[in-house]
Amino acid sequence: MSTKNFDVVVIGGGPGGYIAAIRAAQLGFNTACIDEWKNDKGGPAPGGTCTNVGCIPSKALLQSSEHFDHANHHFAEHGISTGKVTMDVAKMVARKDAVVKQNNDGILYLFKKNKVSFFHGRGSFAAAKDGVYEVKVAGAAEELIVAKHVIIATGSNARQLPGAAFDEENILSNDGALRIGAVPKKLGVIGSGVIGLEMGSVWRRLGAEVTVLEGLPTFLGAVDEGVAKEAFKQFTKQGLKIELGVKIGEVKTSKKGVTVAYANAKGEAQELAVDKLIVSIGRVPNTIGLGAEVVGLKLDDRGAIEVDGDCKTNLPNVWAVGDVVRGPMLAHKAEEEGVAVAERIAGQHGHVNFNTIPWVIYTSPEIAWVGRTEQQLKADGVAYKAGQFPFLANGRARALGDTTGFVKFLADAKTDEILGVHIIGPMASELIAEAVVAMEFKASAEDIARICHAHPSLSESTKEAALAVDKRTLNF
Repeated sequence: MSTKNFDVVVIGGGPGGYIAAIRAAQLGFNTACIDEWKNDKGGPAPGGTCTNVGCIPSKALLQSSEHFDHANHHFAEHGISTGKVTMDVAKMVARKDAVVKQNNDGILYLFKKNKVSFFHGRGSFAAAKDGVYEVKVAGAAEELIVAKHVIIATGSNARQLPGAAFDEENILSNDGALRIGAVPKKLGVIGSGVIGLEMGSVWRRLGAEVTVLEGLPTFLGAVDEGVAKEAFKQFTKQGLKIELGVKIGEVKTSKKGVTVAYANAKGEAQELAVDKLIVSIGRVPNTIGLGAEVVGLKLDDRGAIEVDGDCKTNLPNVWAVGDVVRGPMLAHKAEEEGVAVAERIAGQHGHVNFNTIPWVIYTSPEIAWVGRTEQQLKADGVAYKAGQFPFLANGRARALGDTTGFVKFLADAKTDEILGVHIIGPMASELIAEAVVAMEFKASAEDIARICHAHPSLSESTKEAALAVDKRTLNF
């Protein structure tokens, strides 16, 4: 077994891992990154869940299905006649796969450009001695890497429903949901979180009858109540059947598909028969097989790696970032932690502000927010002012043909500092960035209101919502 020495080794090549490796190399460290993801030919596919079976492929399918939906239901109002529109699912999936490969190849190119040594295989701790760590790479050939610093970025896995293990044919995780080969007549989704709603939206647009079963009594409980209420109304209008407060019972598979026994919110016994079932009930940290016990790495009762505010573990010079530690399981959060850790290793002051991490659900309408919700401010007894502006009154939204939703600002009642911004509507994923920047610089709602926004633009709605905090409006 060959042995190679590095300053920094990163276990995991997802958003947190590959970004950490690249930044460490840029800071002058001899760096290696280990990743085990494989493409369909067995070759390396760095990028983790995000690139391979998460953020990137889901957005590709969402875009394809949205084009299909527009062609079928919205082109005519623009004067565009298309005749009968059909969807070639195999071609749609192939395009998705091509997008994923482009991202995989892009990461490998960045490794080469920044002189990061890449190892394809599963990384695990082998030993800790003499102030360094030995990390075994189980790939085509077993190798041993020695490094002073180790950054763990092994991500997370889909949580399985007890008694209903993923077979990725009938009972699907996010992975299987992205590889459905034909539009199912009936699709069931357990869990109304981000993955469930996005994947449910894709197949609903393509013609599937979609039923979403949610165990909680409220819809999108982490989202601002006003936004969640509007989202529920819009998704129901589109044809998603959403049942809240259910209790899932036995899940059975057969040649005909999947049957889910459940009790509804009233406690009445129900049964849902579907062709495919997507289970989207959260994710669990990926630490099995890491060799944590070999070196004494401390895990919590969820299997996550325990870290402090700087992403330091209980072991000297061992760090952990992303889904495998506390905090939101978001790719951009992992990226920020990866950069921060690399800079801390270099003696710099890496920074991650959890209060300004944006959240996005890429449905139609899109949902995005940053900061605290109105219900959180009320629960904390914070005096606040609220301002809201509908896209219905926005000229650019009218021209786009999508006036769904609104922008909502929440500001401190005394200082006017922005405490939260919540958007549901067209391009919410892009509009939220202005709010993130504003909150990072401790801006007031008046600051946004006084900034010149292009006309006509959707961003004028953020200006109007900020104006509305003080009961003013220009009403573009």
